[in-house]
Amino acid sequence: MQQRLRRTQAPSTGGPGRLRALWRAAHEPVPGVSRRVRLLAYAVPLTVLPAGLWRLPAAFDSGIGPGERAYVVFLSLFSEAVAFTAIGLVARWGEVVPEWVPGLRGRRIPPAAVLVPAALGATALTLLWTVLALATEVMGTTIRGDALPADFPSRSGGWQAASYYVCYAPLVLWGPFLAVLTVAYGRRRLRAGDASVATP
Repeated sequence: MQQRLRRTQAPSTGGPGRLRALWRAAHEPVPGVSRRVRLLAYAVPLTVLPAGLWRLPAAFDSGIGPGERAYVVFLSLFSEAVAFTAIGLVARWGEVVPEWVPGLRGRRIPPAAVLVPAALGATALTLLWTVLALATEVMGTTIRGDALPADFPSRSGGWQAASYYVCYAPLVLWGPFLAVLTVAYGRRRLRAGDASVATP
């Protein structure tokens, strides 16, 4: 099993070949993951991507300072990176430390080390984007309970409001999708008794 893990994660020489190997190592599911769960994991980064793309043009607005510009770019990239960790709930690197991590490479990751942050993240994201964001949108207020400003994207009307809703609506699914993946991960690891996880 350890040899199989190393073959899966070892990048081939050459630029395009190495990138393909890294992509496969990051996305290849472990045995026992259903196609439905796999697709759900791949969909999580796509629920975050539209909002990030919607924000990025603001980084090039001449009316904002460099600090705010850097914040917009960082927020978009950070959100996408966090969303990508959902794939770890179906991939090998969510069960075994990847080979490129010094000192820990190839070591089994305890299920609790993944389940606890994933469950907390799913809960927080569901409360923020699925419950609170929908409630404030219906009531026409901010998260703090204040009235929405006149220049808020959803109040601008026309294509601007439409693009805002189209890009931010998928975020409603982020938390629930992550919750389903967390439950599936826990069931798979516990059902297999961790027998399928390579040990150092």
